[in-house]
Amino acid sequence: MNKIRVVIAKPGLDGHDRGAKVIARALRDAGMEVVYMGLRQTPEMIVSAALQEDADVIGLSILSGAHMHICPKVMELLKQKGLDHVVVVVGGIIPDVDLPKLQAMGIKGVFLPGTPMQDIVDFISAHVTPRAEAV
Repeated sequence: MNKIRVVIAKPGLDGHDRGAKVIARALRDAGMEVVYMGLRQTPEMIVSAALQEDADVIGLSILSGAHMHICPKVMELLKQKGLDHVVVVVGGIIPDVDLPKLQAMGIKGVFLPGTPMQDIVDFISAHVTPRAEAV
């Protein structure tokens, strides 16, 4: 069976990455293949990595409040690159008023601070079927 491939990124200028690293480790410990991109990633860098890594999931950690600027750009770039199948999830400080807007643009899951790691693992496992590798 193929592992679910996840790209985790910290877009924008937010320098707080402890949560992203904790989630990356939890997903790895759950048997997923995780690529942690690190801090200050642009939407273009994130989508490029998803393409290069054949990602099933992109996890964006955004604590800066820039989610309504970054997420639409990531979703647009994914569509342009033919990566509509990639599941995008966001973690961070997200006001309730923005949740329907994020869902409408195609963000599959939003996880706020304090979400149990197992809930995130279970969500990804339930929403992603890893693609078979070419032989």
